[in-house]
Amino acid sequence: MIGIPIHRDPSPVWVDNESVITNTSVPESTLKKKHIAICYHLVREAAAAGIIKIYHIRSEDNKADLLTKNLGGNKLKDAAQSILY
Repeated sequence: MIGIPIHRDPSPVWVDNESVITNTSVPESTLKKKHIAICYHLVREAAAAGIIKIYHIRSEDNKADLLTKNLGGNKLKDAAQSILY
């Protein structure tokens, strides 16, 4: 509306779980956890529509682990240094 171009490329989503990639890309896969069914379908629809693109990342390279997992000692230091320095 105000002249700013909008890029329609899919947003990358990096995951370190192979089953997540399978569940979002293979239509025949089934969901075994009922409590995440709504998010599951939303993500599958977004992937099918080309809004997001799911990529695999090794657990060792996943920066989100710093905020989502209880890392100890050297792993915590390495993850923090990779972000801060």
